[in-house]
Amino acid sequence: MTPTSRHIAIVAPSGYAADPEALNRAATRLRAQGHQVHDFCSTFKKYQRFAASDADRLQQLHDAARHPEVEIVIALRGGYGLSRLLPTIDFGLLADSGKHFIGHSDFTALHLGLLAKTGAVSFAGPMICDDFSRADISEFTESRFWQCLNGPMTAEISALDNPSVDVEGKLWGGNLSMINHLIGTPWMPAVEGGILFIEDVNEHPYRIERMLLQLLHAGVLARQQAVILGDFSGYRLSEYDNGYDFEAMLAGLRDLLPVPVLQGLPFGHTRDKLTLPVGAVCRVQSDSAKLQLALSGYSGLRP
Repeated sequence: MTPTSRHIAIVAPSGYAADPEALNRAATRLRAQGHQVHDFCSTFKKYQRFAASDADRLQQLHDAARHPEVEIVIALRGGYGLSRLLPTIDFGLLADSGKHFIGHSDFTALHLGLLAKTGAVSFAGPMICDDFSRADISEFTESRFWQCLNGPMTAEISALDNPSVDVEGKLWGGNLSMINHLIGTPWMPAVEGGILFIEDVNEHPYRIERMLLQLLHAGVLARQQAVILGDFSGYRLSEYDNGYDFEAMLAGLRDLLPVPVLQGLPFGHTRDKLTLPVGAVCRVQSDSAKLQLALSGYSGLRP
């Protein structure tokens, strides 16, 4: 059930809305549901491929964190731009604010930086563009968004051909390209015994394999209990691949990697997605027919 009268901030730490009306549609929808929407981004002019200058995008994050009424901070969209802000983000301010920071894709940099610097939980989930701005908004995405933000939750998903797994650890991850981008930096969390979830878009299976091998060779995967694959769509195969498709890549990884690799997580650049608390406790149970997540160890919204 959607809660009433939440204070929601919209920030644009990365790209701008390709559809100028998208922000207005999403804000109108949220207000119609009874929420107070605080727009921190539309007063700034876009700069090159970014929603605003680096200084202005940083200011949006910090201003939203300082706002006394805001409870939820949602990213306008992903794209690129958060990498430029990492050295200047006041992660302590964000963590101490107690607000729920939400996004995915490029926003992965903020999730992992916040976790690495403070241990605070943030939320990998829908963004304004185009999750909340689309005409055919997903009921699944919207309901699971509020379910997760309201406190500990469970999810059961139909997923075929996974190994039998029953493990518990810290949930972390997000966009695979962004995770790889942070290896060797101060914003890469050192998670021991974790549950790593990943997704990406427009990445050929060989590039997905290469990025996972980088995580393996860097020693990251050996410290995890499981890897869960979300949505990996948008790539294009060619005759040259000669049978090397996503399934072939996955089979090879399962033979090679030192941790179980699960698939079927509804998360990523897809219409239907879960909201996942990055840094929370996650118990994962899987078999050949289903995938179950039990998420706990984080604070929900105030009643």
